[in-house]
Amino acid sequence: VQLQASGGGLVQPGGSLRLSCATSGSIFSFKVMGWYRQAPGKQRESVATITSGGWTDYADSVKGRFTIYRDDAKNTVFLQMNSLKPEDTAVYYCKAEMWSGMDYWGQGTLVTVSS
Repeated sequence: VQLQASGGGLVQPGGSLRLSCATSGSIFSFKVMGWYRQAPGKQRESVATITSGGWTDYADSVKGRFTIYRDDAKNTVFLQMNSLKPEDTAVYYCKAEMWSGMDYWGQGTLVTVSS
């Protein structure tokens, strides 16, 4: 299983970015897919997750600003990030949890929110 994350970059506060996580297999083979982030000097934290059934969950800090969704035909999960804040600056990672219990991580994509 390979996960290819993309879409990071530099954005001003209040701006938007969309992250993409393309998978090498059918998206329905994954129990849960999610986005995590790690800021400098901090532990990696969950940002948003989506189950195979479409249930979503968000960290309190991003609720109302971020949306996780997927394109089943493209086997891709997206994270739409709006109203970005400097504290959203981090390396963002996508993760796939398989029904077998195995976890797979994509490479990180850096999001920098700064004026």
